Amino acid sequence: MAVSHADLLQSIFITGLKNAHGVEHQALALMDRQIEHLANYPEIVDVLQRHRVETEQQIVRLDEVLASFGESASALKDIALTISGNIAAIAHVFAPDEVVKNSFANFAFENFEAAAYTSLLTLADAGAFSWATSALQQSLSEEQRMAQWVIESIPATTLKYASLRAVGETAGH
Repeated sequence: MAVSHADLLQSIFITGLKNAHGVEHQALALMDRQIEHLANYPEIVDVLQRHRVETEQQIVRLDEVLASFGESASALKDIALTISGNIAAIAHVFAPDEVVKNSFANFAFENFEAAAYTSLLTLADAGAFSWATSALQQSLSEEQRMAQWVIESIPATTLKYASLRAVGETAGH
């Protein structure tokens, strides 16, 4: 039995929404682990805490869009990606330049999230789910803004790390 183009787009869109939901849970885990390790970088902690609040709102938006289809997030994906986020955060813990490596990873991750929202917006447009675009566009803008902050902060973070390292300090964990 052939699936209509509209049904196919809706199916792909819903799967993408569930994937994005899981990725946002992964983001929370990553931020939580980083925040715990940044005593010497309060400026980064402040930004991560603000973005954490945005991420929680992104999850709410995704829940609302999913609910409009009578769907809910995949608990298995959310759990798996939360665990993955915790494991990824641990990968840099033992590196003396943890804060710098996390900056690189954060830039990549924020751009990954922006790409996911761009894809969802494309599907929303193609599938005539325009009522979802406002929420998705807001999340995309937040991810792009965070990615921009991360890339702009890398020089200062790198220099601060070097200064702290020169006096025997670390990221602060």
